[in-house]
Amino acid sequence: MSSLFTRILNKEIPSEMVYENENLFVIKDINPEDTTHLLIIPKEEIESINNLEEKHKELMWDMFLTAKKIAKELWINEWYKLIVNTWDYQDIPHIHMHLISRRG
Repeated sequence: MSSLFTRILNKEIPSEMVYENENLFVIKDINPEDTTHLLIIPKEEIESINNLEEKHKELMWDMFLTAKKIAKELWINEWYKLIVNTWDYQDIPHIHMHLISRRG
């Protein structure tokens, strides 16, 4: 069965898409922790950091560069944090990165 994020990507569940490229997509978190709270999500279903393999290096790099790019576009590039949780701290078993800022 597809993860919630894959279902969002496939337009089965509505979301507010902010950015998309061939490897990942970015949506607004539906329960934001702060003024800006985005989720950077790989299109490939990878459960957790613990499931990453050597072949995922470029994908993870793309996630960080995308976070940097979006932060700059939102004028929060000096005031944000990135969080990647694992297992018990993940609400959805599909790796994703939180971009959070009090600004924006």
